[in-house]
Amino acid sequence: MPYVTGAQAREPELARLTGLPFDDADDVIRAAVDEASVPALLMSMVHMTGDLGILDELPGPYMLIAMDLQGAMSEPDKQAVRERAFEVIRDYRDRGCPPPFIPDEHQLKIMLNVMTAGAVTGEFIDYIAADLRVTDVDQNGPALASTAEQRAGFPVAVIGCGESGLLAGIKLKEAGIPFTIIEKRSGAGGTWLANRYPGCRVDIASQYYTYSFEPTDHWEHHYATQPEILRYLNEVMERYQIADHVRFDTEVIGAVWDEATSTWQVKIRSADDPEGIAETLTARGLICAVGQFSNPVMPNIEGAKSFNGPSFHTADWDASVDLAGKRVAVIGAGASGFQLVPAIADTAAHVDVYQRTAQWMAPNIHYHAAVGSGARWATRHLPYYGRWLRFVSWWPIADALNEQITIDPDWDNGGLSVSAANQTIREVFVAWMQAFTADEELLAKVTPTHPPMGKRTLQDNGTWLTTLQRDDVDLVTDGIAEITADGVTDIGGLHRPADVLVWATGFDVNHQLGPIDVRGLNGTGLNQAWGDAAYAYLGVTVSDFPNFYCMFGPGTNAVNGASLIYNSECQMRYVLGCIDLVLTSGAASAMPNAQVCADYDRRSQARLKTMVYSHPAVTSSYFKNSAGELPTLFAWRIVDYWKWTHRPNPDDYELKMPRQQQKSRPEGQPASRTPER
Repeated sequence: MPYVTGAQAREPELARLTGLPFDDADDVIRAAVDEASVPALLMSMVHMTGDLGILDELPGPYMLIAMDLQGAMSEPDKQAVRERAFEVIRDYRDRGCPPPFIPDEHQLKIMLNVMTAGAVTGEFIDYIAADLRVTDVDQNGPALASTAEQRAGFPVAVIGCGESGLLAGIKLKEAGIPFTIIEKRSGAGGTWLANRYPGCRVDIASQYYTYSFEPTDHWEHHYATQPEILRYLNEVMERYQIADHVRFDTEVIGAVWDEATSTWQVKIRSADDPEGIAETLTARGLICAVGQFSNPVMPNIEGAKSFNGPSFHTADWDASVDLAGKRVAVIGAGASGFQLVPAIADTAAHVDVYQRTAQWMAPNIHYHAAVGSGARWATRHLPYYGRWLRFVSWWPIADALNEQITIDPDWDNGGLSVSAANQTIREVFVAWMQAFTADEELLAKVTPTHPPMGKRTLQDNGTWLTTLQRDDVDLVTDGIAEITADGVTDIGGLHRPADVLVWATGFDVNHQLGPIDVRGLNGTGLNQAWGDAAYAYLGVTVSDFPNFYCMFGPGTNAVNGASLIYNSECQMRYVLGCIDLVLTSGAASAMPNAQVCADYDRRSQARLKTMVYSHPAVTSSYFKNSAGELPTLFAWRIVDYWKWTHRPNPDDYELKMPRQQQKSRPEGQPASRTPER
């Protein structure tokens, strides 16, 4: 893979990511050095000097650990690096901030060997180099072989304008492919627009929960809050001028593949007027970017509709309800309940938290921490510092965790863990909880009986247990018998009054299309074909559904570490490759061979059976469908997915040549619009 040059790193689009020149005073530099990630700072010094010998002269990371930006380095070691960095940065400034040193493959291996204490092997080099932007593979993507004229004649409809739908729009626009995004809400953001409950934030480091082609110096928190993320997505939409391509407040009713014209007929209507006039958009390609968190679950609990007070799901938060002085019943203690309860405890008069099963929480002292101005300056200006900071954030939680989530068939301790490595994580997690309470009864309630990482692992800085020990907060682990007009009665017969009822009960991830009726060849319904076991080749394409592409589709939820945004970039690169394949072959459509699609699904499920998520001790998991399968989860390493999604293999696809047909629309138009009832 060709490596970029220092001069290329100074080109405006790349310089936004790799470091802008600066002439700031020494006190600004000192503040940045004091707040910086030392491992990332160490690598940035190499880019500033071109001197790999620095890595021999100075102490390096002991090991990269999840949620630790300092590489487990001692305070004296960190201070030694900081002092040297201060001098190097001043010298770099005084030399006029020349183009940064770009290592070749051999030199990058040396840098990575120091950064990860030898944990990175050769198979990861190209993948890491692309994300660091020392190569331009991910920045520009694979070159498209089709002509601009061909791409202009391939209009695409995109369902949803969350992070993946917005990404689709950006990449389609860059490729010169006309498109229309249909979004049922009044703005972009998807789940980050829907979920506005107090305390809502991301549980992947902000540096990684970012489009790889956008800077990361703006984040105010190490784990960004919902308002920050929504603002970010809207700023990206504005930067790439995507809003003009979006039909807001519009929902997709269904989409039908028309074999005669090799087009998708997409039926839409106003989201505010379900009985109103519908339109039909015509597109050659259809991207489903509804994601896996778009259909909230409301459990069927007796009496739920009889409650007299305000009652709403966290995904439909009612900001008009004042919780001050109210008794609040929160049903659910998973990811949303875990974030919500500490955020409202100071406001409400009393909070009852109804927990079905305990969740594992990972120690994370940075979870609510703000990013200092000095650290943001370093990300914005120090050569490649931001890219290495991103690496420090993602490497320990992505492919480096493979051993911890794999079941050892010879390991048996009654389902408490799945291997020696997994047991170590359990002991760390338990010790973290014990550090915040000695209450044995409470510890018994909050300590899961399933192996760690078998479900979504929550991030905790001590807030959860601190909140549960308040006098005005009760954790209820008895099941709910019924909901009455004025509260909740548990199975033991104890009635707890409530003024407000909040459903923190998650989403139906196994039926992600919801009511959207997508029909492919011969009228095959996608909801019917999927049932509660959705499948797609590489999580993107589906047999019998030509020119149909999923974003954050089946089998792509890398639950314990990967960024959904990163995976979406892999998927969109692959989608563009599929479109390019159709256009360059002169075909009208392409869909994966049924056997290829089925084999990928079979192999994915087989691999998942070797992983902690499928362990029989993991019960009540929203990942599992009615058959105990895991159709939503990603089974593979991220490095493999990055490689597999670089370009489609034509042998995996059935290409169908165009029929003789009348031109049904002007070339290059995003869609035709036909009013109908």
